[in-house]
Order: sequence, then C-alpha cells, then structure tokens
Amino acid sequence: MDDDVLTTLKILIIGESGVGKSSLLLRFTDDTFDPELADTAGQERFRTLTPSYYRGAQGVILVYDVTKRDSFTKLGNWLNELETYCTRNDLVKMLVGNKIDKDNREVDRNEGLKFARKHSMLFIEASAKTRDGVQCAFEELVEKILQTPGLWESSTQSCGVQLSDDPQQQGHGACGGYCSLL
Repeated sequence: MDDDVLTTLKILIIGESGVGKSSLLLRFTDDTFDPELADTAGQERFRTLTPSYYRGAQGVILVYDVTKRDSFTKLGNWLNELETYCTRNDLVKMLVGNKIDKDNREVDRNEGLKFARKHSMLFIEASAKTRDGVQCAFEELVEKILQTPGLWESSTQSCGVQLSDDPQQQGHGACGGYCSLL
C-alpha cells in the first residue's frame, strides 16, 4: 500500500445511554472529558437511522458501565441488533467496560472478560475520565481491522481513525498488551 494513502474505517460505538460512549470518543479524538456530556445518540428518536448506521462497519466497540449492571446485562440486545443490521460477518468487535475510576463497581473485570470470550471479542476496561485504556482500545481495534485485509482494502467509508505509521505508537507497542486479544 502506498505510504501516502490514508485508510478510512467505519467504527461503531454502541451501548446503553449513559455508559460513556461519547466521552470515550472525545477522550480519544480531542483528549477532553466533559462530566456534563449527555450520551444521547442511541435514543429512540434516532432508531429510524439504525440500518444505515450499521451498514458497512468494519469494527464496533460495545460499551458498558462497570458501575451499572443493567448496562452489562443489556449487551446481548446490542449484539442482536448488531447481527440484525450489520452487513459484514468478519466485523471486529471490542467490549469496553467504562468508568473504572469509580468506586461503586457492580460488574467484575472477569465477568466482562468471560462475556468477551464467549462472543469472540477483544476486551478492555477503561476510564474516559482518567484516560486509562482509551487510546489502547481504539488502537487495538484498528490494528485488528488492519490485520483483516478484506475489511479495509477497498473501503471508501467516511468515518475514520488515523494512527501513526510507527509500530511503536500502535497497538501492542503503545499499550503493552493491555487489551485482551481473544
């Protein structure tokens, strides 16, 4: 591949309202955190857009809040929706347990890991507030997509993530294997 070519990927971030999807994205893209940010993209009024949202995605991040068991138990519903609307069978999936900076944990790390293994997903715990695991989550997902050439070789999708060409700045180099690759 020519060094001047920028590969563009479509990556979804899904999960219950309030789990921190927008906060994770803003932490990764702008390195900012807004405790007042409303996480509303998945609200009912947007449901008519669902099929086009999923179409052509190469990767997905499923997010739950480690302090809200309900957000974890509803992950099955999100996987069903993903299976219903996704147009690719080889889509790379990552499970992110967010808000590990909080003390009132209701979902143990091992529960998240077990769920991820059961559904052949990458797994990481993170905190958009403290930055822990955020960059690693996105980098590991993109690295796994790029290791699956059929997912990106002819891609012309419009939602993108650009990473450094330096292997030390990507995936395992930057994260030190923090993500569980399943």
